[in-house]
Amino acid sequence: MGTGAPSAQADPTDGVDFWRAPERGGWLDKQGEYIKTWRRRWFVLKQGKLFWFKDSTITRASVPRGVILVATCLTVKGAEDVLNRKFAFELSTPRETMYFVADSEKEKEEWINSIGRSIVQHSRSVTDDEIVDYDSGQPTTGDRS
Repeated sequence: MGTGAPSAQADPTDGVDFWRAPERGGWLDKQGEYIKTWRRRWFVLKQGKLFWFKDSTITRASVPRGVILVATCLTVKGAEDVLNRKFAFELSTPRETMYFVADSEKEKEEWINSIGRSIVQHSRSVTDDEIVDYDSGQPTTGDRS
């Protein structure tokens, strides 16, 4: 199901205008992948990708510190009991589980809901043009009903 090995010039943003109108954006603490320290990062969820940056001033020239393809994620759920930290949640892929801490319960729930919706939308390789209106049997587009 993979897309093959990435090229040396692979663009992790894959053409996503992450600096403009994100589905969700905000500060989260993220646990490091190898050295398990916590770092505060600005996260942007857009078009099935979760980007993170060192600061919240995002422009076209900004370079993400990392990106998670939401379609590869299996679950997103609360993780206070796992980490013994308030407002913690986890995002799991087949290869790893990543941990995050929000600033409040409300923020945590909003991130879980937003990422969860994105997982559902992007886990099936369905584009807007491929969604069929079962009442009419015709493909739908964003501006037709």
